[in-house]
Amino acid sequence: MHLNDVRRHWTKLGAEDPLWAVLVEPGKRGGRWDVGEFLATGRTDVEETTGQLRQLGLPTRWERVLDFGCGVGRLSQALAPHADEVVGVDIAPTMLEAARRLNSAENIRFVLNDAPDLSQFPDGHFDLVYSALVLQHLPRPAIDHYLAEFLRVLRPGGTAVVGLPTERGRTARGIVWHLAPSRLISWAQCHLLNYPAPMKMTVVPHTDMVRLMAAHGGDIVGQWRDLLYSEDWVCTRYAVRRAGH
Repeated sequence: MHLNDVRRHWTKLGAEDPLWAVLVEPGKRGGRWDVGEFLATGRTDVEETTGQLRQLGLPTRWERVLDFGCGVGRLSQALAPHADEVVGVDIAPTMLEAARRLNSAENIRFVLNDAPDLSQFPDGHFDLVYSALVLQHLPRPAIDHYLAEFLRVLRPGGTAVVGLPTERGRTARGIVWHLAPSRLISWAQCHLLNYPAPMKMTVVPHTDMVRLMAAHGGDIVGQWRDLLYSEDWVCTRYAVRRAGH
């Protein structure tokens, strides 16, 4: 799978069922998410994360925040009270259209980023980069490159909060995911589960995450289990500080 495939798939998902595509929950498919309930999950995510950051002695108020893979703005809206400006970027124009319709905060702007980098932003531009339930849907080379870009666009001393599946789970379905080739999983999603487009899952082992962060000037200062994923995946939320002051 290439980034062009990701763009095409998520543009289709954003056009057909954007809230469910962001949070795949039983009974919510087909436009059944209540918008208020959906946005509340973003506030819960940010509240739990800021609690973790506070325990680590890291800031919980920022000047500029990047919400990478913002989708319909679930986390952008939750981050807005904690920042002067939130920039939500996504690869899918349809997701951004939905984000703008749902947005109620004046300090958020939504920007298309369909490049394999974040070159539209200068070095050291953001105090916080936040990405949850996003990177696992990308090809591994793209994940590695975006992780490096997160650190580039952070100011020295800034923080990246990154959620990733770090290994497959031990459930029966998780074993099936482990054994089946990705093309078979994509076929099953589209033809058996009737997904509008496949949702790729890519694992980044913890050892790889440590290596990548160190290579690009990042220090993992905290990590915790990310419970937003199903039991099919062991997922980790990382707090990464960019070196410098």
